[in-house]
Amino acid sequence: MKMVRVDDLQVFIRAADNGSLSAAARQLDLSPAVASAALKRLEQALGAQLLARSTRSLRLTLAGERYLEHARGALDALQAGRLALEHDRRELSGSLSLSMPSDLGRNLLRPWLDDFLRSHPGLSLQLRISDRVADLYRQPVDVALRYGVPEDSSLVALPLMPDNRRVLCASPDYLVRHGAPETPQDLRGHQCLRMVLGTAVHERWSFERDGQRQTVAVGGRWLSDDGEVVRRWAVDGCGIAYKSRLDVLADLRAGRLARLLPGYETEATPLCLVTPHRLMLSPAVAALRAHLQHCLERYLAEPGAGGAD
Repeated sequence: MKMVRVDDLQVFIRAADNGSLSAAARQLDLSPAVASAALKRLEQALGAQLLARSTRSLRLTLAGERYLEHARGALDALQAGRLALEHDRRELSGSLSLSMPSDLGRNLLRPWLDDFLRSHPGLSLQLRISDRVADLYRQPVDVALRYGVPEDSSLVALPLMPDNRRVLCASPDYLVRHGAPETPQDLRGHQCLRMVLGTAVHERWSFERDGQRQTVAVGGRWLSDDGEVVRRWAVDGCGIAYKSRLDVLADLRAGRLARLLPGYETEATPLCLVTPHRLMLSPAVAALRAHLQHCLERYLAEPGAGGAD
């Protein structure tokens, strides 16, 4: 059997992930001709066609689908071996590009990331702060911090705060003027601060009590695709927000916001560190994950959390 080259495996995996050989070539900084030759060489070594190609499309063959998992595993094993050898003999260096939600990134994570960089002077960091979900295959992003588990099973999601949930909250000023809802259905009579997630408006808010789930279609005059704007509207008394607990915990502790409907269980929004593939789990990413977990544990244990959970 002919020897399979690691570079050829990388071309095959990237082409399969992107549905495009030219995209794989760009990501690997190869010419299209070199990428095409690598794929042909791999198929000749295996004696099987892995990708069916036409002028307009590229798709995995049955043989390609079967081989893709093994190709990923082979690269994972090689990468793990290399990282194991390097881990203890070099300082963290290079660059990391991180994507994260606006509210969380600006108000909680940024100072923690500053501390991380001070501890690792060989690293540089690029932050992409936006509530639009980054395409980890097509954008130059190494790691994304996201609420919720990604639907794409090819992404690797490492939990940072798996038990995080949404919190229904409003300012004391709003509650004095409009009163507090006693049931989820009462939200229909309130100004609700809605968030645009991707291309959809998050306007169906779910609650559970005694095993019974209720979903309420809410409305209001305030709508934004920026989570920090929604939180500031809530603090300013514009209406009721349904935000991640991490985003509003400082406001709850300080009394700027009050939690509503405490007898109901709210939607789960686990915080995860997401990468496009285990090959991206470098020592720098592993160190970043450990640092963020430590910061989260310390932050959640701070005094003044009474009534915030």
